[in-house]
Amino acid sequence: MSTTTSRPATGRLMDLPGQMHVAEGPLDLNGMYMAHHAFRRDLARFAVAARETPVDAAEVWRALAVRWELFSGILHHHHTTEDDVLWPQLLEIVDAMGDSGGRETLEAMEAEHDLIDPLLAACAAGFGAMAQAPGSATRHQLADTTEAARDTLSAHMGHEETEALPLVQSLLSAEGWERVEKAAGEGKSASDLRFLVPWVADGLSPVQLEAAFRSVGQALRVLLVLTRRGYARRERVAFRYAM
Repeated sequence: MSTTTSRPATGRLMDLPGQMHVAEGPLDLNGMYMAHHAFRRDLARFAVAARETPVDAAEVWRALAVRWELFSGILHHHHTTEDDVLWPQLLEIVDAMGDSGGRETLEAMEAEHDLIDPLLAACAAGFGAMAQAPGSATRHQLADTTEAARDTLSAHMGHEETEALPLVQSLLSAEGWERVEKAAGEGKSASDLRFLVPWVADGLSPVQLEAAFRSVGQALRVLLVLTRRGYARRERVAFRYAM
């Protein structure tokens, strides 16, 4: 395995709200931690919104359905990158080492993704139904499903942070991590970035944002200035009863 490169001395790994563990090591995992923070934040908001938004708030339900599609698209790409690029690299390494515990952890990551996918599909169907033909029974079922998705995905991310990401730090080369980051960034249009940049920054403190700029690049700062206001306006519509 090739030698990993060091993290820049100007930064440190983030410890964000809800995060279960900081996997110290040479790789800059802040992009992963920021994504997890955004997923946790969104899932909490969707669960409250599904429970608290009035059945007849048509504009809000339409906005929530659109917002769920944006969220689930990002999450699907995130999990696909892990399943197709990250975990296979690590499985090859742990198998070469004869590390059965490492293989068990990585197989659990993939299995947990399989548990999450049906919940996400059910949430999409529920938000779509509330946007098209709202009803109290549909809202109640959706509220239960979003809470289950929140809890299941939160448990998965905690498991990943405490067991899988330490494997990334201890076993994966800098080149291997670069392949993961390249795959994570592929296929992003200008429209995607207009949402992604303020989305990942939402809820971060000024100090945390400075760490994000160091990890992701200073272009993030400029894009955030240009996109933050429109993002916040749309969030206020979708999460009117959850913020």
